[in-house]
Amino acid sequence: MATTPLSFFLLSLLLSLSLSLNAQAQTPTAPAPTPSGPVNFTAVLVKGGQFATLIRLLNSTQTLNQIENQLNSSSEGMTIFAPTDNAFNNLKAGALNGLNQQEQVQLLQYHTLPKFYTMSNLLLVSNPVPTQASGQDGVWGLNFTGQSNQVNVSTGLVEVQINNALRQDSPLAVYPVDKVLLPEALFGVKPPTASPPAPSSKSNSTVAAAEPSTSKNSAGGRNVALGLVVGLGLVCMGILS
Repeated sequence: MATTPLSFFLLSLLLSLSLSLNAQAQTPTAPAPTPSGPVNFTAVLVKGGQFATLIRLLNSTQTLNQIENQLNSSSEGMTIFAPTDNAFNNLKAGALNGLNQQEQVQLLQYHTLPKFYTMSNLLLVSNPVPTQASGQDGVWGLNFTGQSNQVNVSTGLVEVQINNALRQDSPLAVYPVDKVLLPEALFGVKPPTASPPAPSSKSNSTVAAAEPSTSKNSAGGRNVALGLVVGLGLVCMGILS
């Protein structure tokens, strides 16, 4: 029996469909994406290549463990401003060593916001933005200004521009800064030492009352002399009479 063109077409179509289905069956299924592991803040700094002093401080104060534990357990994320080695080198001599252990921790916490912010988000915040250093001593805040892709951060003592990000993926944003963010609570002008209280007016009046008055003594002397004169006069009159 002769094969008609229509039959040939149908056979070809069936053969093509069969080959296509067979190829799809043999194609391996792509593996499902594995969840990302915990965020490694230290690795971000090491990759940046200019944060040796910051890493040393984070380790010596054990602040690094606190940051990474909070970072991987909080749903809010974190934003960290990372001073470069040059930023620490430009501090006044002894500024860092003059801080005790607790104050060094507060300085590092002052560079951390307990929430993830992109650079554009930082332009929409309500100033001052509380840092991790805020607590019983009050709000240790940072102020943000700028426009478009330019963001400035100010502490009241220093102001620095944020130009780029080491990382800007939730839950962690890390922005390098060319100055150490100095909080006024640690580096501001200290109030003058109170001077000893002045003597009260009551004590002065007591002293004055204790001392004899010169005017009163003079008046008393005049009265005694006058009495002697009067008495002498009376005696003379008695004699003459």
